[in-house]
Amino acid sequence: MSQFLTDPEKLSAFCQEVFLKMGCTPSDSALATDVLMQADLRGIDSHGVARLSGYIRLWKAGRIKADAVGSVVHETPGTATYDADSGLGLVMAANAMDIAIEKAKNVGSGWVAIQNSNHFGIAAYHAMKALPHDMIGMALTNASPLVSPTYSRERLLGTNPICFAIPAGEEAPVIIDLATSAAANGKLEIAQRTGKKVPSGWVQDAAGHPSTDPFALKAGGSLLPLGSNRESGSHKGYALSAFVDIFSGVLSGANYGPWVPPFVSFLPLAEDMPGKGIGHFVGAWRIDAFRSTDSFKQNMDQWIRRFRSATPTDEADRVIIPGEPEAQAEQIRHEQGIPLVEAVYNDLQHIASEFGLQFDLLKVI
Repeated sequence: MSQFLTDPEKLSAFCQEVFLKMGCTPSDSALATDVLMQADLRGIDSHGVARLSGYIRLWKAGRIKADAVGSVVHETPGTATYDADSGLGLVMAANAMDIAIEKAKNVGSGWVAIQNSNHFGIAAYHAMKALPHDMIGMALTNASPLVSPTYSRERLLGTNPICFAIPAGEEAPVIIDLATSAAANGKLEIAQRTGKKVPSGWVQDAAGHPSTDPFALKAGGSLLPLGSNRESGSHKGYALSAFVDIFSGVLSGANYGPWVPPFVSFLPLAEDMPGKGIGHFVGAWRIDAFRSTDSFKQNMDQWIRRFRSATPTDEADRVIIPGEPEAQAEQIRHEQGIPLVEAVYNDLQHIASEFGLQFDLLKVI
C-alpha cells in the first residue's frame, strides 16, 4: 500500500482548522491537535490523525460536545473528580492532568478521576505533562468493550492502557505505555488498512477460537488480554485491565465494563448505562515528596544505563528502555516527515473537502 510523507507543521495546521470547524475554541483546537501530533510523531500511528475522522463522526452524532467546559464536581486537597462535559478526551484529560499537577505541588501528589469524557488519544501525552515539574505522571483510561476476560468469549473490557512517565537526569525519561490487551485495537486497524494478517494470540473469533484475521472483531470476535491465554498469563492482563476499568470508570462515576460507549458512532449505546461517558484516571507525584530529586535522577540514569548494557540474547539486539523507540521516532519524523498510509491520507482529503479546507500536507524534499 502507498505511503504519503507529510509535513508535521502542515499536518498540525490542518488538524487545528478541522477542530475549529467543529466549533472548538482556538486553545482547545491547538491542544487536541498537539495530542494527535505527538502520537504520529512518536510512531503511534493508530492514535494520531488516523483517529480524526472518528472524532468528527462522534461530534456529528452528538456524542462529542465541541464547546464543552469541564468542571471539578468533587475534591479534596489531593484528589478531584472532573466532569468532562462530553468534550474531547484529548482536551479534557490534559486539563485534568493540570489539576493533578497543581495538587501535587501543594500536597505531594494529585489524583483526578474523570467522568463523562471521550477517547483521550495516547496515554503518554497526559502522563508526560508531569515531567517538566520533576514529577512522575500516570494516565489510565477505559475504552470500548472489545476484550474478553480469560476463559470468556464475551467482550467486557477495553484495551485499557496504562502509562507511567518517569523523569531522569542526563538520560531521556522512561515512558512505560502499554495496552492491557495483547494488542491495541489500533494495530488491528493498521493491519486492516494494509491487508496483513495479525499475529496469533491477538484475537479470537466469535466462537472463542484463536484467529489471525484482522477483521475478526467485525465478525463478532474479540481481542485477548495481555498474555493471550491462561497458560501464558492472560489472567494477569485481565487483572490489569480490570484495575484500569475500576479506577477509570467505577471510581470516577463514568461507565465501565460492557457499558463503556463505543468509539465508532454507528454502534448504539448500551442500555441502562450506570455512569457518564468514558472514564480516565490521571495522577502526578513529586519526586521530592520521597527523596532528593537530583539523587533520584542520578539513580534513574544509572538504572537506564545498566539495563541498556544488559547482555543481549543475540549480538544484533540490545535491551530497549521503555519509551526509547518512540523518542527515536519523534526525532526522525520531525526531520523527515510523518508517513501516512493511503487510506488515512485519503480520509484526510475527504475531511478537507467536507469542511472546505485546503489540502496541502506533503513534505517537500
